[in-house]
Amino acid sequence: MNGHVFKEARCERGLTQREVAARLGVSQSYVALLERGKRPLTPSLARKAARFLNLRPTAVPCDQKPRNCRTTTDSLAKRLSALGYPGFTYLRAGWTRNPSEVLVEALQQDELDSRVAEALPWVLLNYPDLDRDWLVREARLRGLTNRLGFLVSLALRVLEQRGDKDSVAYRTLRELEQLLSQSRLDVESSFGPRLSTAQQEWVRQNRSEEAKRWHVLTTWRPEHLQYA
Repeated sequence: MNGHVFKEARCERGLTQREVAARLGVSQSYVALLERGKRPLTPSLARKAARFLNLRPTAVPCDQKPRNCRTTTDSLAKRLSALGYPGFTYLRAGWTRNPSEVLVEALQQDELDSRVAEALPWVLLNYPDLDRDWLVREARLRGLTNRLGFLVSLALRVLEQRGDKDSVAYRTLRELEQLLSQSRLDVESSFGPRLSTAQQEWVRQNRSEEAKRWHVLTTWRPEHLQYA
């Protein structure tokens, strides 16, 4: 989020600089400097602003120094609930995080609950305007290129089945898929619950062409995505 986006959101909601300053805990003059690009919109202020101005989660800044993360299914489910995923609306959501961060956090898990795995293509379909550069960089650094690439391909197949190949979302995700293809790893990884040796062999024989191309052990297909 930059000063221009911040100012547009404030004006659209009919708020004065003084009113916004009070909500952010800063002075009116500081808000004026933020809007003119004379002061940086820190991650903390950006998160507060995105929340009370009701901006899309993609406006929330990504952590520039994310840590390797092992988390629980419950935490991931709450993150997805905050993004509006229908499968977890019954949960009380916490702070909204950038969709790119949620994807990376989920893909880092060695074993991913099926309900969470099913939600990830939905994130791509509903937030194609996510921070692509940050997402690709983190995926490459953490060896997640293949898992993310498979998710993007899965989301594209959903859009193709809908007949949405001319949509902005399709074009955006297609560009992301091509970008990830440049650094595809020749290493097999799994996506979803932990599999036994016998299960792995069965999956290898029955996975989709997308899963084969991205060297991912999974049987997920577009028809399995309840909310996509």
